[in-house]
Amino acid sequence: MKKTIKDLDVENKKVLLRLDFNVPMDKDTHKITDVTRIMESLATINYLCEKGAKVIICSHLGRPDGKVDEKYSLKPVADKLSQLVKNKVTFATDTVGKDAKEKIKNMEKGDIVVLENLRFDKREEENDESFCKELASLADIYVNDAFGTAHRKHASTYGVAKLLPNAIGFLINKELKVISNVLVNPTRPLVAVLGGAKIKDKIPVIENLLDKADTILVGGGMAYTFVKANGGRVGKSIVDDENLCKKFLEMSKNSRAKIILPIDNICNTSLESKDKPKRFLSDEIPDDYMGLDIGPKTIKLFKKYIKKAGTVVWNGPMGVFENPMYEKGTRKIAKYVARTHAFSFVGGGDSAAAVVKAGYSKCVNHLSTGGGASLMLLEGKDLPGLEVIDDVKE
Repeated sequence: MKKTIKDLDVENKKVLLRLDFNVPMDKDTHKITDVTRIMESLATINYLCEKGAKVIICSHLGRPDGKVDEKYSLKPVADKLSQLVKNKVTFATDTVGKDAKEKIKNMEKGDIVVLENLRFDKREEENDESFCKELASLADIYVNDAFGTAHRKHASTYGVAKLLPNAIGFLINKELKVISNVLVNPTRPLVAVLGGAKIKDKIPVIENLLDKADTILVGGGMAYTFVKANGGRVGKSIVDDENLCKKFLEMSKNSRAKIILPIDNICNTSLESKDKPKRFLSDEIPDDYMGLDIGPKTIKLFKKYIKKAGTVVWNGPMGVFENPMYEKGTRKIAKYVARTHAFSFVGGGDSAAAVVKAGYSKCVNHLSTGGGASLMLLEGKDLPGLEVIDDVKE
């Protein structure tokens, strides 16, 4: 069991708080379009401030590739945060440089300093030892509450934790408890809805869920490899490793979980085609067509399983949902997951985006803030960002 901020004495201590403020922004105005990640961090920020800590927030934003790029500045995030908390918020124009050190030196208890984008320094993603030491020199204590990056072995999520007394925040603690309960003690039947483009991305998840779930509903691009492995014709649809799918289909005969594949699909000659899409049975897609979404019969079939579930886990879209012509399957699954009486867990990334886009985010029991991190936990693996956090002493 990992230490949480409640296990630390933070009064008058400088706390380096790693958060996931990688929020979506409008490309032209640089205004934040979704404040969910900021809101999810407020419980930890407010707790530390109330306990008299000097809170130094660090985060990344986008992919600036180790270079200073104004469009990825955290200044808009600091401005938004100052509107959401009662404490003083100051923005530092660098991470470990002169401005950051000066502003940290002048902090009072309960003050907040937001450092500039960690990824403006290429050493962040390299987990560079010198950068870790420079970050650690800013604070007395390290707290990680960035679940969305807990699967990364970066300086701010891994290296610096080794150099300071440390703990996790409320958000990571909540994510861990929910996922652990889903995997160890779910209300049954446990139905897993898995989508996405490639089977290779989901191999460890399927492997881990075969003996934990009761039903695995497979959609998205990965489904076509399963259908082909089962002897079906899938045309030009995306196909990955057939042998792995054959292995899983064989394993499922003797496992707890039953694998359910699509029975029809919405198809076109290419993703770019402007022609009206056509529906084909999943194992009878013509050679010049490709599957781009699950069809109405599959939607109805998946709905039946979701409706009877005690727990639903969803990770991965059912088709190319970014395109309005192929969003129906993902949108319908979002609706059924949100409206089910079961405990619903949506594992971040595209699935979470689909739920938000469909307007059902408040109807889901747990909308994970980390796609990659939640996927790794569903695989049964440990997160690097948590491995380095101290355990509670018995």
